[in-house]
Amino acid sequence: MNGVRSCIILILLSGFIFSYAQEAPVDTVKKTKIYLESADVRSFNKKIDDQRQVFNGNVVFRHDSTYMYCDSAYLYDRDLSLEAFGLVRLEQGDTLFVYGDYLFYDGNIELAQMRHNVRMVNIQPDSSEVILYTDSLDYNRRTDLCYYFDGGRVIDAENELTSVYGQYSPGTKIAVFNDSVCLTNPNFVLYSDTLEYSTDTKIATILGPSVIESDSGIIHSSRGWYNTENNTSLLLDRSHVFSGEKTLVGDSLIYDKAEGIGKAFGNMSLRDTAQQMTLTGHYGYYEEKTEYAFATDSACALEYSQGDTLFLHADTLELITIDSTSRILRAVKGVRFYRSDIQGICDSMRFHTKDSALYMYGNPVLWNENQQLFGDSIIIYMADSTIDYVHVPTSAFSVQRIDSGHFNQLGGNDLKAYFLGKYLEHVDIDGNAESIYYPLEKDGAIEMLNYTKSSYLSFWMDEEGKFRRLKLYPPNPVGRTTPIPDLSNEDKTLKKFAWYGDLRPVDKNDIFRFYKKKELPVSTSPAGTDSVVPARDSSFISDTLRLPGDTALRIEPEKIADSLTWKPAADTITGFEKEHVCKDERIFTMRYAFCEPGAGRLFRAANPVSRRNHAFGKHDFLRRRAFIEQKNKQKQI
Repeated sequence: MNGVRSCIILILLSGFIFSYAQEAPVDTVKKTKIYLESADVRSFNKKIDDQRQVFNGNVVFRHDSTYMYCDSAYLYDRDLSLEAFGLVRLEQGDTLFVYGDYLFYDGNIELAQMRHNVRMVNIQPDSSEVILYTDSLDYNRRTDLCYYFDGGRVIDAENELTSVYGQYSPGTKIAVFNDSVCLTNPNFVLYSDTLEYSTDTKIATILGPSVIESDSGIIHSSRGWYNTENNTSLLLDRSHVFSGEKTLVGDSLIYDKAEGIGKAFGNMSLRDTAQQMTLTGHYGYYEEKTEYAFATDSACALEYSQGDTLFLHADTLELITIDSTSRILRAVKGVRFYRSDIQGICDSMRFHTKDSALYMYGNPVLWNENQQLFGDSIIIYMADSTIDYVHVPTSAFSVQRIDSGHFNQLGGNDLKAYFLGKYLEHVDIDGNAESIYYPLEKDGAIEMLNYTKSSYLSFWMDEEGKFRRLKLYPPNPVGRTTPIPDLSNEDKTLKKFAWYGDLRPVDKNDIFRFYKKKELPVSTSPAGTDSVVPARDSSFISDTLRLPGDTALRIEPEKIADSLTWKPAADTITGFEKEHVCKDERIFTMRYAFCEPGAGRLFRAANPVSRRNHAFGKHDFLRRRAFIEQKNKQKQI
């Protein structure tokens, strides 16, 4: 019975041992012996250590393809390990060399631990060297990875990197640094928490909060890369580029330090603290050398040099540096701006910080309190934090809204509006001045309308915007007063009257509201002044344009310019935007054209920067136009 019991126990124990042997992990890496290549003296003292062999003088060991050189060493055959002392050197092929005072090598895991005055040299494909200095270095031959953990320094042909912890792969040429990282380049210094660096491409990959300092500025970033060879970079996660008194910020930045060019994408902001101006948008461009800036895609400019902030939006914004004290802000297409005391819209605008003048072009409309101004162009002159005066050089018209049905109106050739603080105080009109105004009774009632017409006019208002005084200048001033019940609808407005309150920006966010061009005012000038006729004015399309000398020029609707300006005194015709002009029996399309019929010359250009000169007279124009019209009729027949 006892024998049977013993057999059963033996069988169960054997099964357990077999099962454990199957489940135990197996080291699949084939272990090879450490070979002694040479040594001057070999000794073995079993009493001191029966596992240790001692070697002295020109000792060389080999493990696979790795050679280890030293002055003296202990070899432990059973443990497949060794200790090396003196001038220790480890060689891996002909590209990796590690030097130190002490080495412990474990052949089981192929780990070399070099200590004291460690220097690692890795030969690059271009024969240059990457050198690592540290006091403690571990090199894992299996993973081809060496790392230090008590401070180290890596030097290549371009840069020097230091950190508390670092690792380097001789095979991939990639190094990773952590804790107090510093990359020193002749052109800049990079400080980081975590950094990856390729000794092959010379690209530093930013993996943590980092600062890059150079003579031209400072960069703050927490993610991205920097090519230390050509000084280009891609910076992510709301990185900042500081250049002098300017700061460029974006969701992502492309920066070329050599060219001094920065590009920002997504929630871009360029701030100039010296000029107290900021550009924002979803795309931005900046040149350090010329201090030129560009913004588009929801572009907005904030100008706060005058105390109150001006918010301005356009499809495209440009900031041009003139000198250390002045800049030009240029806005193109769909301009809308807001400030607490002034609002406006136009097709394009220019603001010069030197003379504090804001120039509005292309169907401009300007509002202040209950006042509205429009004309062919508007110039606003600032004084400190307020408006000094506004100048409307041609086709000027001013409207003051009393209530929804009554508007004071002023119209003429040239208008200047003077402000006292934030309020309009005085208006002067020079040439073909007309006015309509409603005198208010003491109780605020409106009982009559006054109409005047003269060569010159001056109009004064009090701080509440109420009419105070009107002065007409000869020759031949005309005026009449009409009771309200006797007024017709035509009597209530001047010819060019329009109120565009629906287009007015109401706050800083409303500047991004889209409006259609057909909603803008149509500019027409009084007789005897520059005649500007919009291309889509039906009265002009069906008619003819009179050139100097009473020459009638037929303008075809599908081939007219967006606008034509005739200046009789200068004997010139100017067209802008998509103008079609006959020359050499063809139709030319251009963005800008300037014709001098008297001199027989035509200037044309694809853009206002470069212009070419062509001999072309008004008689040639008419003759060739007629020739093409005749050919078109023959084709239709």
